[in-house]
Formats: sequence, C-alpha cells, structure tokens
Amino acid sequence: MNWKIPLFDIDMSEAEISAVTDVLKSGWLTLGEVTKKFETEFAQMVNCKHAFCVNNGTAALHLALVAAGIGPEDEVIVPSMTFVATTNSILYTGATPVWADVIGYDDFNISPDRIREKITPKTKGILVVHYAGFPCRMREIGEIAKEFNLQVFEDAAHAPGAQIAGQYCGTFGAAGCFSFFSNKNMTMGEGGLITTNDDQLAENLRVMRSHGMTSLTLDRFKGHNYSYDVVALGYNYRPTELQSAIGRVQLKKLPEYNARRTELTKYYHKKLAAVPGLSVPFQNHPGTPSFHVMPILLAKGVDRLAFMGYLKNAGIQTSIHYPPTHLFTYHRNLHDSLREDLPLTTDIAQREVTLPLYPKMTYSDIDFVVQEILQFMKENFKR
Repeated sequence: MNWKIPLFDIDMSEAEISAVTDVLKSGWLTLGEVTKKFETEFAQMVNCKHAFCVNNGTAALHLALVAAGIGPEDEVIVPSMTFVATTNSILYTGATPVWADVIGYDDFNISPDRIREKITPKTKGILVVHYAGFPCRMREIGEIAKEFNLQVFEDAAHAPGAQIAGQYCGTFGAAGCFSFFSNKNMTMGEGGLITTNDDQLAENLRVMRSHGMTSLTLDRFKGHNYSYDVVALGYNYRPTELQSAIGRVQLKKLPEYNARRTELTKYYHKKLAAVPGLSVPFQNHPGTPSFHVMPILLAKGVDRLAFMGYLKNAGIQTSIHYPPTHLFTYHRNLHDSLREDLPLTTDIAQREVTLPLYPKMTYSDIDFVVQEILQFMKENFKR
C-alpha cells in the first residue's frame, strides 16, 4: 500500500552508499576492520569498555545471555509486552522466562515491584526492555539485582542514545543488547550489538560470536595465525562489513535523529492533549528517551480495529506494540510456569496503538494524523 504517512521511514543518503561501495571495493566483506571501528565508536558513544557487533538483535540477546552463563534450570524475569525475540532469547539458552507486569498506564516498562515478587531460588537474571526508548527504572532494578545476586541484561533495541540519571541505556547491567533492524532509530537493515563493561564477559562474547574459535579468518588472512582451536560452543553471529559500514554512518546521524524524534513527540503530545478517547503514556518520564515509537492508549470502549482501519483508509499506517508474548499460542502451551496473570500488560496490549514517527516527518504530517484521529473520535467515541 502507498501510505501517505508510513509508520516509519528510512533515511539513507549518499554517505551510506559511499561507505558500502568502499567496502565492496576493499574485497573484504565479513567481520573486519570496519566492524572494529564501528564497535569502538559505539562503545565511546555510550561510554562503555566493550562493544561487539553481531548479525541481528536477536543474536545479541541470545549471545549475551549464554555468554553470561544463563542456561537450563535458570529463570530470567522479563516483561511480556515486548517483541517475541526477548522471551525467545531466554528459551534458546534452555532457561525459563518468568514474566512480570508493567508499572502502569503511564509507564509501560517492567515494574520493579513485580520483579521482586517473581524472584525464586532459580532466578539468575533480569532482562529489561526499554519500551519505545523510555529507560526503565534502572536504579531500583539494580538494587534488587544486587540484593538477590542477579545479573541484569538490557534489551535496548529501542534505546540507542537514551539515558537515565546521566547514564546510557545498555551500560547498567552485565550486558546491553541493541538492534539495527530497518525500523530502528539507527539501522543497518539487519544487525545488532552487545555492550559490556565486564572483561571476562567480553572475552566470552568475542570467542562465542564466531564458532568458539581462538582466531578469526581475518587474522589468518593477515598472516597472524595459520590455524585455530575451538575452546567453546560458539555461534556464527558475525556481521558483514557492509552492515558495519552503514552502521558507522547511521551512528553519526543518531544524535540528530533522536533530537528530531524528541521534537516531534512533544508536538504529538501537545496536539493529542485535546483529543478525547485516548491517553499518552510516558509524558512525565524522568530520563532522556530515544523516542523510538509513538504509543497511545485508547479508552475502554473504543474499537481498536475500527480506529486503525479508519486511519488506514486515510493513508496513515499504525501498528501495535506489542501483542503480549505470554498470550501467543506457542508460549502459552509450553508449560504452566509460563502462564502468568499480568492484568496491566494484558489490558494495555488490548488498547495500545502506535502512531507514525520518524525523523523526516513534519509537523504538518502530525497535524493530519491528529485531525483524522479527532474526526474518528467525534464519530465513534461516547464519553
């Protein structure tokens, strides 16, 4: 469909094309010097010691967990209102995801109080998600983790450049995991990255990213090694140099992108304040978000499918973030421990709608979106 206003849009310029062309001309296409430069630049941006680029965000989550020792018989507490990869990454290790509810209707992030309620002797980790780029309550979560000797992992797929209390998302726990999928604040098409300040975890990540080998193809190409040993059960989670070349350019644009998303979100909040039949979460968030997506919460009684269909007919694309993981058929049928009662998550997930948001959007675009929402509410919402 040819949308008047799509949910997201990609900003690719001659800089990305030139960067990719340079890689193609170099003759070296996989995990090499361009990736190393990207990792260094990203680590400097978030002020952490180590960064490891991988082929996608799901690989980042899985590799971080398994490299930190999460495995069978372990439990990891996680929100349900997230993309399914968050929960699946725990299942890949053989561990059990234990879902905890969100804070409330003004904050869709995982609740520290609900985390505490879910801790058992088997709990080994907490995997938080910075929903829509709004940082979680990391100070409180960190205190809980310290009290119970738990590892904290961050799904920061929505949150490159986001901060809370002056610290970047992705640097609070054992590891932070980023995604550079096409709709993210910065994109490589596919791609992911893990950040950590733990030297031993960094070494585990380095080895396990590439089959557990002690040396890489690039090392042997340069004549540094003739052979290699395999010292761990590793994975082929290497990125391409093409991805990393795009990532380097996109990383330079990220501050500008996030600043524009901030401006657009504030304008949305201003315009939506006068619209009946909905509320906007995160309006008083204490952090510096990255504003990945623009969520709203429809009032009870508003038909979500009719609402989204009305906007679709006007050429406006919307989405849902997210269908809750604990209600998917596969996860619901796994075993009883995964069947959690999450009243806030379940209710919010039935009424949330995501509006278009991307840096190239204009205030006129938002005016049009809000105008169509207002018209729908006038025709369909009864106080």
